[in-house]
Amino acid sequence: ERMMRLSNAGISPHLLVGNHDVSPAAGRAHAIQEFDTLAVPHILVADKLRLFGPAELGLPVQVLAVPWVSRHAMMTREESAGKSLDELLTEIETRVGEGINRLLDAADPGLPLILAAHASVQGARYGSERAVMLGHELTLSGSVVTDRRLDYVALGHIHQHQCLNIGGQPPVVYPGSIERIDFGEERERKGFVLADIRRGHTDWQFVPVKTRPMHTFSPDTPSADTFMADILSQLPPAEDVSDAICRVVLSYPRDWEPLLDENAIAERFKNALNFHIVKRTFAENRSRLGDTVAVESLTPEELLTRYWLSIGLDEAEAEAMQTLEQAAGLLVVGSSLMVYSGYRFADRAYRLGKPVIAINYGLTRADSLLSAKVDVDCADALHAAVGALTAASHAAPALVAGGEDGGA
Repeated sequence: ERMMRLSNAGISPHLLVGNHDVSPAAGRAHAIQEFDTLAVPHILVADKLRLFGPAELGLPVQVLAVPWVSRHAMMTREESAGKSLDELLTEIETRVGEGINRLLDAADPGLPLILAAHASVQGARYGSERAVMLGHELTLSGSVVTDRRLDYVALGHIHQHQCLNIGGQPPVVYPGSIERIDFGEERERKGFVLADIRRGHTDWQFVPVKTRPMHTFSPDTPSADTFMADILSQLPPAEDVSDAICRVVLSYPRDWEPLLDENAIAERFKNALNFHIVKRTFAENRSRLGDTVAVESLTPEELLTRYWLSIGLDEAEAEAMQTLEQAAGLLVVGSSLMVYSGYRFADRAYRLGKPVIAINYGLTRADSLLSAKVDVDCADALHAAVGALTAASHAAPALVAGGEDGGA
């Protein structure tokens, strides 16, 4: 629709076929061939090496077009048979260079001459698109694009804006992509180039445009106790990321996964165009007992106690974890377990396959781990349970956890 509006207005766009327009299979049509097939007025399609003159462009200027060059477009199957990839690329670069020189010789020396190419050029800085380029590709030499017979070189293919002949003539310019393609281009300026082209001299300028912002947030999460609080405190208000594309990169131990509240994070990005969470979990370093410890002389219970102490638990906490290992289950009384120092007991019991039961009004942090939950007053529930507990006193001991946020 936009191209037809330009055509109807008598404006002549020059469309240069790029690598995303062509099929990898030989003999297939390219993506913009319809404009040429239907002979749409004023729209010029460059799908082969050629020279456009004033009669076609409607202006006193010439354009030497170098579209994306594929191997099958330059060499027959018989010509490429038995050659290595490096040999094929060398042959293709030679043929393209010779073709450009022939067209330069045929150009009118009295008119401005523009080289428009969709290609890589020696010395260019690649952006994030380099990561998705498969195999080798044609690279134009610096001597080709800096030929003094040229007045301006307009390049496509590489997303990063750059000039490869700073201060020299002809200017050799990649305007770069008009929009950011991925987070690899998050900090790149985007825009277009305006050029005043005359025979023998060209002035040009890069015009920045306001593009859709991309933001990466990587909260620091030093403690499990304040994991979600730390994340949320380092995220922006929802209004600051309106219409943006965002990602949140989180690095944390695998054992902290139950602490992650993705809904709370998503709420901060409700006004964003798009957002996603990148999780980079890792295993915490294993604790070592030291070479001087006679491991063989320790019981399994003693080894476990040493482990709890080695990862930073105090003696009371280590004793509680040890009791949990031997318990038939975990009973949480009057605690929401919102603080990790209490939640970790529920998490540990769940991982051990032990039942976790809570007596508490309202939500708890461990709701997804609970085998059962009694949403009543703690005192009433405990009085009602006394008889059952007394009758089952011969069973394995159970650890009662809670109270760090007001529970009993």
